[in-house]
Parts: sequence; structure tokens; C-alpha cells
Amino acid sequence: MAHKAQPQSATPGEVTGAQSLILSLEAVGADTVFGLPGGAILPAYDPLLDSTKVRHILVRHEQGAGHAAEGYAAATGKVGVCMATSGPGATNLVTPIADAYMDSVPMVAITGQVASRSIGTDAFQEADIRGITMPITKHNYLVTNADEIPRVIAEAFHIAATGRPGPVLVDISKDALQAKTTFDWPPKIALPGYHPVTRPHAKQIREAARLIKAASRPVLYVGGGIIRAHAAPELAAFVEATGIPVVTTLMARGAFPDSHALHLGMPGMHGSVAAVTALQKSDLLITLGARFDDRVTGELKSFAPGAKVIHADIDPAEISKNRTADVPIVGDAKAIIADLLLAVGHGEFAVGPAAYEAWRETTLGWKATFPVGYTAPTSEALMPQHVIERIGAIAGPEAIYVPGVGQHQMWAAQFIAYERPNSFANSGGLGTMGYSVPAAMGAKVAEPERVVWAIDGDGCFQMTNQELATCVINNIPIKVAIINNSSLGMVRQWQTLFYNQRYSNTDLHTSVGSRIPDFVKLAEAYGCVGLRCESPDDLDAVIAKAMEINDVPVVIDFVVERDAMVWPMVAAGVSNDLIQIAKDTAPQWDREESEALEQDLDADHDGVPTGSRRS
Repeated sequence: MAHKAQPQSATPGEVTGAQSLILSLEAVGADTVFGLPGGAILPAYDPLLDSTKVRHILVRHEQGAGHAAEGYAAATGKVGVCMATSGPGATNLVTPIADAYMDSVPMVAITGQVASRSIGTDAFQEADIRGITMPITKHNYLVTNADEIPRVIAEAFHIAATGRPGPVLVDISKDALQAKTTFDWPPKIALPGYHPVTRPHAKQIREAARLIKAASRPVLYVGGGIIRAHAAPELAAFVEATGIPVVTTLMARGAFPDSHALHLGMPGMHGSVAAVTALQKSDLLITLGARFDDRVTGELKSFAPGAKVIHADIDPAEISKNRTADVPIVGDAKAIIADLLLAVGHGEFAVGPAAYEAWRETTLGWKATFPVGYTAPTSEALMPQHVIERIGAIAGPEAIYVPGVGQHQMWAAQFIAYERPNSFANSGGLGTMGYSVPAAMGAKVAEPERVVWAIDGDGCFQMTNQELATCVINNIPIKVAIINNSSLGMVRQWQTLFYNQRYSNTDLHTSVGSRIPDFVKLAEAYGCVGLRCESPDDLDAVIAKAMEINDVPVVIDFVVERDAMVWPMVAAGVSNDLIQIAKDTAPQWDREESEALEQDLDADHDGVPTGSRRS
């Protein structure tokens, strides 16, 4: 379960609705709001100026406010807060709200709305943001009565932080902000239909223990719910007690240390061979806080065909949604793992590492034989994998890494060693370009003593780089690594593999043939330090120089090999059994003397195997 701020007491008194809103935010423990004012929300910005407990950070675009709130939440587990005005201000929050919903990020988005008498009249800057966000929020409110503001804010933070975390929208009409009301805290919360189940059922725990005892090839399939539940210590204890191998999804990077011998890596489309194959060959999936996402399962009907499934999740709607669970367990992951550990620690279902010794040796053999790696070219080109690997090595495990979306996101997941929860924040479910810079900003605000690296692509960076101005003005010294391959890299990779190298509208002209824009000059224009690296010989020195600068943001333009690809890869919509470790090359399991086998694969189902697509 996510961290829940403890409300503070406050003295009753007559105030405006706007003052009541700010007092409520103070009382619920919010210390930072990312936002941008406008007409409908303007009444709230006046008392906000006087608050000594809530820091407001003025962003340059409302999308930046939403992603910053996400980054703040991802780094701490606390509720992130963003604020915008009505109409376009509110609709600019839709993408980060959807992003937070997909990735279970606790967030409260506060928006102004036109006066209640004007709602539904197509008034200036009116948009039905409550209706727009209904499918992408955990809950949302339209407040037209100032008396309701304290209760709604208290409920919003409670809903966002408890159960399966997620975004809550609070839309407040302008007249409600201007009206007189009495502020009294704490308010009476009335949520009769909201009772998240946190304690697992003892019978289900017993049935899960029975399956674990009976299994010979179990795998712990760990998702982001472990991080949201702060359950990493319990997971580590369970692994030590049982000796069961672990895979961590993209959303769970850091939930279990990469350095641990039993960590097989990340499963899925760009997962490690060991992780993908262990799931496919397993006879029991112990699924904790994961949702059988299509990027993990590949073709669902062929996913882990011989495995029984224990599926534990705080959200009952996720269980058996994609893969039927043999033993469903609803509850908080922290409590579930603790109870499972007790169940398998003694009694009739007691197991220990000796029970799975042969399976461990097999999975660790795959891990040793097929490590995630890359081949450096013969030229002096800068490889993006090398860049990211060195950033991780130099900055270390105590830093926070925030990639955008695409190839650089996958390389950041693959080539940085994550040793602790909350060290990796990314847009997993929605895949939002533009996430990196503002989310890194939010993470740095939340954890000012940590080094925060935004690892961005030259495409993603151009969507939200204006938040560098926010960082400079507010003394938020993030470090930005632009993995500049002059392309929309992941799209280009698919065009290379599946579209006969027809590069339709993926050339960004940021380093090949021109520099539009020149990222170093752009960084300097914003008041940042701008650096460029084009040679492997300069790589460590440039990163070290960035690490030494801690008073302003640093932006590094890493000009990298544009044709580097993310491997391993399972093409979309096919079985995970068809994982490739390089183009047209798959692991060969049947002959010990051979590590790879040439393979043709019709990955996009157009009748043309990728093996025949050569220029």
C-alpha cells in the first residue's frame, strides 16, 4: 500500500473556498504543487502565495506539471500534486493523468472550472474535464459548493494513496473558490463503497503454499505493485528463504537487486533470455503485483504454457483479467509476501532452497550463457548502450534514473544496475514521450540530495524540454542525457526489421546532416550547462564533468550510432518462444555446442519473413 500522508489538525474559521483549498492541502501534508495559473483557478493562487507549507513550482506547460507530480510520487511513494486552470489547462493534464492511471501512480490533479451557473453552456475555457478523465482516473470530483472542499481533498488523497494507487481529479468551479465557507479539519470522510482489501485470505495463502511446495520450476514474476507497496524487504526475505528465481518487470526495476544471483533480469519484449525463457519453461508463476501485460506475455495463449498461476494483487480487477489464476490472492503485497513466507517456512508446506536446486542451476545457466549485451562497432561511433551503462556505473545505485520512452528507455532498463526501489521511474503502461525531463524534475524536488538523471531521446526531449526553464529558475539541478541518434529510434528499429528499411518520417535531423536544434546551444539558452560527447574516448570525462556540476541543470548531447538496436527482442504478437538475441538469431536450446540458430520470423504477420528483408 502506498504511503498515506497523516492529516494535520487546523483551527476552524471563516475563509474563502480558495483559502479552504490551500488549508486543506497543508493539512493533508502536501508540500509541493506543480502548476500553472489561469482564470478559473486564479482565486486559489492568491492564498497559495501566502502559504509557508506548500511550495508551488510554476511549470511551462501543464503536461510538465502532471509528469513532475508523477516523478515526485515515484521517487517517494507520496502523493504528487499538480494544478491547472479550466479548459485547455485541464486538458493538457490528460496525458499525465492517463500515464499515472496506467502505472498506478498516486497523484491528485486539481483543476479550476468555470462558474457553476455557466457549466454546460460552452463558456470560455470550459471543458468537461470530469467526463474526459472518467476512464483514466481512480475517482474524480466536480465541486460547486465551497463547504465540500476540505472533505473532497481529504478523500482525494486517501483514494489516491490507498489500495491500488492512482490519480484522482478534483475539479472546482470558480464560484466555489470565491464563496465564503467555514474551514474545519479534519472533515468527515464518507466513502461507503471504498474498502480496499489489504489482508489476504488465509485459505488462499494456504493454497498458494501448497502449489509452491508441489512445484519443481517456480518463478517469482514481480511487477510494479511490489514497489508501490514498499514490499521489497519482504520479497528479498522470501527469495532468501526459498531460493526461487526472480524476474522483475519494467515497472519493478529495483524491487529486487540486480546484483543478486537469483535475479534473472527483466521479462518481456526486450527482456533477458533467462527471464523470458524461465517464464516459458516454468511450472508455477508466483505473480506479485504484476498484471500479465502484453509486453511481458507476447502471444497470450502461448505464454508459460505449462505453468500454474498464483496471482496476488491489491486490485481484484487485475486477477484473471488476462491469464486465469489457479490461486487468486487479493491484498497488499507486503502482507501477502509476509504471510506466504510464514506458510512455506514451517509446517506441511515448508520448502527451502534445496527443493529447487536443479531448476536454479538451469536458469542461472541461461543467465550466464545469454547475458544482455551489445556489440561495439568497428568504427569510433558512440554506442548508446555504452553511454547509458557508463552513466549508471558512474552515478551509482543511489541515483534516480528517469528515461523517456523508446530505445533509450529499454537500454536504461537493461544496462543500469538497480539495487533499490524508487531508483527507476518511467512511463511503462502508456509509453509517453516527453515524460523524462519533467518527471526527473519532480523526482529531484522530492529527493534533493540524490543525483537525478533524465535519460531522454532526441525525439522525447523536444516535447517537454521547456521545463528546463522551470529547473533553472527553481534551482532544480537535474542532469539530462540526450541519446541523440537523430531519429525516432524505436520506430526506426521497427522500420528496419519489419518495413524493409523504409524510413518514413523518423529522421529528426538532430545530429546526422544537421543539428536542428543544437542541443548544447538550446541548453545554454535556458541557463543550463550544455555539453556534447561524440567519441567513446571522451565518454567518462564528460559524465564526470556533469557529475561535478550541482548548482544548475546539465544537458549532454550524446551523439550516438543511429542504427543501434534493442536486443533481445520478441516481436509484437508472437510467442515468447521466438525470442531473438540479434537480427534473425534465436537461442538454440537443443545443442550444447551451439548458442544460436538462424531464424526467419514473420513478426508483423504480413506473409514476409524478416529473414528475407535485406537491402
